[in-house]
Amino acid sequence: MRIILMIGTGGFIGTVLRYLLGQFIHARIGPPFPFGTLTINIIGSFVIGLVFAASEKGMIDQDWRLFLAVGICGGFTTFSAFSLETLNLLRGGYTLYAFSYVTASLALGFLATFSAIAIMKAI
Repeated sequence: MRIILMIGTGGFIGTVLRYLLGQFIHARIGPPFPFGTLTINIIGSFVIGLVFAASEKGMIDQDWRLFLAVGICGGFTTFSAFSLETLNLLRGGYTLYAFSYVTASLALGFLATFSAIAIMKAI
């Protein structure tokens, strides 16, 4: 139960940080390009890389890795998990899987969003 509470707390922190940073960037730059989301995705990818590397070096234990990576980074952006998973596939020599994952994630993500909007407009 303790680890669930740690992850949940991290998720809360990450989600609030995402909202605040997104609002801050949007207020300064504005539309139409989603600079806030892009910035959040890049920061989240960088932070999850730091957490992963620190964990591999034994600098942080499993509980803190889950709090930081699953909780904070997961709440901040799931793009960070996508980036790490793709990198792990590449590092493992699964180049075709990595590119398939990227292609499928983008194509199916766009298709899912488009379909949801089309369904809601039809209702």
